[in-house]
Amino acid sequence: MITDVVIAGGGPNGLMLACELSLAGVRPVVLERLPEPSEQPKANGLLGQVVQMLDRRGLHERLSGNPEPPQPNSTYFMFGAMGLDLSLLEDSPVYALPVPQRRIVQVLQERAIELGVEIQRGHEVAGLSQDDDAVTIDVASPSGAYHLRARYLIGADGAHSTTRKLSGIDFPGVTYDRMTVRSAHATVPADWVDPATGALNVPGYGAVLPFLPHRTERGGFSYAPLPGHPPLVSATEWDRPETDAAMSLDELRASIRRVLGVDVPLGPPDGEGPHVLRRLTGGNTRVAERFSEGRVFLIGDAAHVYGATGGGPGLNLGLQDAVNLGWKLAAVIRGSTPPALLNSYETERRQAAHRMILNAQAQSALIAPGGDVTGLRELFTELLRDQSTVQRLAELTAGTDVRYDMGEPETHPLIGRFAPDMELHTPTGPVRLAELTRTARPLLLDLTEEASLAETLALRHDQVDIITARPQTPAPTALLLRPDCYVAWASASPRPDPTEMEELRAALQRWFGVIEPARA
Repeated sequence: MITDVVIAGGGPNGLMLACELSLAGVRPVVLERLPEPSEQPKANGLLGQVVQMLDRRGLHERLSGNPEPPQPNSTYFMFGAMGLDLSLLEDSPVYALPVPQRRIVQVLQERAIELGVEIQRGHEVAGLSQDDDAVTIDVASPSGAYHLRARYLIGADGAHSTTRKLSGIDFPGVTYDRMTVRSAHATVPADWVDPATGALNVPGYGAVLPFLPHRTERGGFSYAPLPGHPPLVSATEWDRPETDAAMSLDELRASIRRVLGVDVPLGPPDGEGPHVLRRLTGGNTRVAERFSEGRVFLIGDAAHVYGATGGGPGLNLGLQDAVNLGWKLAAVIRGSTPPALLNSYETERRQAAHRMILNAQAQSALIAPGGDVTGLRELFTELLRDQSTVQRLAELTAGTDVRYDMGEPETHPLIGRFAPDMELHTPTGPVRLAELTRTARPLLLDLTEEASLAETLALRHDQVDIITARPQTPAPTALLLRPDCYVAWASASPRPDPTEMEELRAALQRWFGVIEPARA
């Protein structure tokens, strides 16, 4: 018996991919080596476009506990510990969702189980081989070794991916060993916290805004009062002597004094753990030589890791890897599109990975110590008064600067972009575009005044969902959305002309294998 898809790794990325495949009618098997989800504190939230993507699958409310749609940050954010005045922008692309990684895993696992995904905990890939038809996977489990045959194997098993290594895929990049980051959940004096802004007012130094990195000549400092948890306090230094001693609050206090020049009296954290108390030295920025080998594909940290500065960049990128690959893999398995569609996974996600490298490296350069960096920051501060500069950096931070090549003329500015949410009037009532994408199906949105597009294009509704509606605000007159919510085709014409209709037909064929039935 051959399983359609085996996913190695039951973390956020593997579980997200399992959900995407299940929505498309493919039931994967997830192998996770840990017997239970990890309780160790890791990422503290999600940032940028991925927050909107989770809303497109109905997961934002589960993660945030708020039934309202996600709202962008339109006031203030940071790039390289420098302020971004988001109020300069007409539409801020910066969305944030403060939620710990273990909660993300919990919600995605619950959703995967609802969708019928089989999750095997305590099972891990120990070996693999491929032929033209399938991948043979050697699995180690508590009850002994066994074999699986799968049409595809997905490595979502982290930066030290066994799947990647067994597939012979190199992981080139750069290792940084100068930087040491010390972090801990801790209490701070209550009267130091400004109740209006949440800033930590440090006597002898000044105000440190919450959640935003703060750079000095000697290093970095941050204070993150995450909801439901003790504040997470971090200090970053360069070129400190190595130590084998266990990490302690005293060590963090000493690091903060070197960075800020004053003492911050940290106390032990309140409440039940687990609590962060860690020292991280160095980091890696690496991108896999290729994202696939035959029938094996890589997503998330198995494909790319970043020595970056906050924001959970790896997790944000990996979840979108999963959404990009899921619908394509399902379409090939169903036979509705040729296997060549899978080539677009690496093309598109490698582009996104390299943008993240640019983001990480630029921020690392701007927070480094030294007077020359201070001079660079002074110049950069002048540039940040310009709206176009803030717009570009906000889009880089959010990941909305990625535009995919859709293989057709970019006759509309939305083609190749992630579709913005919009309020629509449909025959059944008002609805947000985000609510129409929760089935993860291709969507043709006909917003023409006479609903002429759906009538002109004789498509079967089992191939593409066709929605006729009227927008509440100015919008394109027609959009073709891939399941990952990227725009494959768009029109601004009241009634698309013959050339636009041919471009639409080409997009339907390219991405979904859709061919209009012959007319009588």
